[in-house]
Amino acid sequence: MGHDRTLRLQFGNRIEVVCVVGTRLCTDVYGAAPADAVTFAVKHSDDVEVEIVRDGQSEHAPANGGTQWPLDPKTTLSIRMTRPSTEANDNKVTVGYYGENGGHPIDQAGVFLTGIEISLDVDADRDGVVEKNHPKKAAWTWGPDGQGAVLLVNCDKENPYTGKEDCQDDKVFTKEDLEDMSRMILRTKGPDRLPPGYEMVLYIPLSDCDKVGVFYLQNPFFGQRYIHVLGPRKLFHVVKYTGGSAEMEFFVEGLRFPDDGFDGLVTIHVSLLEPVAEGIPQTPIFTDTVVFRIAPWIMTPNTLAPLNVFVCSVKDNYLFLKEIKNLVSKSNCHMSVCSRYMNRGDRWMQDEIEFGYIHAPHKAFPVVLDSPRNGGLEDFAVKEILGPDFGYVSREPLFEEVTSLDSFGNLEVSPPVTANGKEYPLGRILIGTSFPLSAGRRMTKVVRDFLYAQKVQSPVELYSDWLTVGHVDEFLTFVPIPGKKQFRMLMASPSACYKLFREKQKEGHGEAVMFKGYTGTDTKRVTVNKVLSNEVMVQENQYVQRCIDWNRDILKKELGLAEKDIIDLPALFKIDKQGKAMAYFPNMVNMIVLSRDLGIPKPFGPIIEAECCLEQHVCSLLEPLGLTCTFIDDVSSYHKQLGEVHCGTNVQRKPSAFKWWDVTP
Repeated sequence: MGHDRTLRLQFGNRIEVVCVVGTRLCTDVYGAAPADAVTFAVKHSDDVEVEIVRDGQSEHAPANGGTQWPLDPKTTLSIRMTRPSTEANDNKVTVGYYGENGGHPIDQAGVFLTGIEISLDVDADRDGVVEKNHPKKAAWTWGPDGQGAVLLVNCDKENPYTGKEDCQDDKVFTKEDLEDMSRMILRTKGPDRLPPGYEMVLYIPLSDCDKVGVFYLQNPFFGQRYIHVLGPRKLFHVVKYTGGSAEMEFFVEGLRFPDDGFDGLVTIHVSLLEPVAEGIPQTPIFTDTVVFRIAPWIMTPNTLAPLNVFVCSVKDNYLFLKEIKNLVSKSNCHMSVCSRYMNRGDRWMQDEIEFGYIHAPHKAFPVVLDSPRNGGLEDFAVKEILGPDFGYVSREPLFEEVTSLDSFGNLEVSPPVTANGKEYPLGRILIGTSFPLSAGRRMTKVVRDFLYAQKVQSPVELYSDWLTVGHVDEFLTFVPIPGKKQFRMLMASPSACYKLFREKQKEGHGEAVMFKGYTGTDTKRVTVNKVLSNEVMVQENQYVQRCIDWNRDILKKELGLAEKDIIDLPALFKIDKQGKAMAYFPNMVNMIVLSRDLGIPKPFGPIIEAECCLEQHVCSLLEPLGLTCTFIDDVSSYHKQLGEVHCGTNVQRKPSAFKWWDVTP
């Protein structure tokens, strides 16, 4: 961005001007003319363009000065250098003034020009290359045809001797740290040195100083040292001009994710400053600007391939761990067990953390979002997950009360969908909240604001406060299938359970017994007939079904789903003393999804012909879709503590191949 500067031509004085190639200088030829002058002519060097501007019209002035123009108060010269100078003052513009006879000039005024080329460059077209002077580098637009550079929050940890993320300090520990940053190149070309008093300054707005940091490679040939030049408490940096053709490489890191009050855009400028007079501050005569958007944190849906399954080891889940290990071995991914020392008796791995990732054209790495619930697993993400190329982010409310709805069983994401004519190629975030007309539990504002600010997975708020625990994973999940839709949504359904039980009753299996082999309990004899005749339970589950149907309607609209995209899994609930619902038998929708392998809570349903009719029914729904159902006993270790398989596990998945910057929010 150049500034049109006005020069005042003078006689007898040598005017020396520095200008940036491509920018314009303007001068009033009329004000400098002698009293008896009526016309003027212009001579200029070959590397200078001069336009005569009169009444809004312009025409090029030939270099040899052979053309004369009448003097007019509205006539100005527009001067532009087309190439950088090889030495100071090597270009010149001379204005000659002529009287009535037009023979020899009455007088002359001239300007000596020194041209400098300055370009602050970034990867504006997102192809991994820092192009020179990209025309869209100072703007940021979304979509496949969008332009603008991308910045990662440097939230991993290369230094093994610190417990904080790299963006929390102003040091470069290793060269690997630089790979998390975006390159920015300051390209200059011109004479060996700037005239006295001129300076180049790199700077950021005060509003961005806590959002971006910049490092510069000092002494690249003698023990490379990366110095911190911009960031908190460093708003500007005077750049050393080296002369000739030069490239100065900077490395830029993001310090904060997009959030409430921060749209993710940061700006960096370079200006050429010109001296006016001794004791008077310099003024900018040229500014070049680049804009970055900080990459959002992105969640991964069940349709993406699993990489690592996380689960806690606690005193009573040895058999559960064994079954999870067998399931993981089938799906060709890794399993990480959090020790009792680290989890301090907290078994709810799903509730503590949510896995996602960040992505730029040059780099992507996983980032774990730490919930504000802060149980026994409070330190797990920082101590066991944060490390090289594995980032960390958290949001902690200062004043709001943290409730069960802040646990991340209440944070899910759909597969890619199209709804109401709009595409969501990275899916949509799903969070549970209270009924719109009630003052119930809600996810804290800081977490909700963070999720909304990422923009690329536009959140959908569901009604989950009717549940004792209050998590969306208690009534829905997604499974991958082949075909155009590529997934089915599974929903817990009391109606489907009552329908199945009535069918079994009609077939003569009314006395089939539930809960056979139910571990660690003295459950009374429960049959299909007893369940169907329990009017209180029927009414409670009618209420639960209405709550689920409320969400079903929202999901069909917001995810663009038809009934054929939804599969109802039998479930029953009971109402606690506070009027909230909890699962009556292990809730099968609360499963772990590892590609085509499903780890489903074993429901201990009615045994008919030596088989659990609930298991048989679910297999008949899912196995024709190419899915494999494994039923896992989680009764004593999870179900009795109001959770299931999904609540006790967590899955890091492969990032989506889709480039988030191609989204149109």
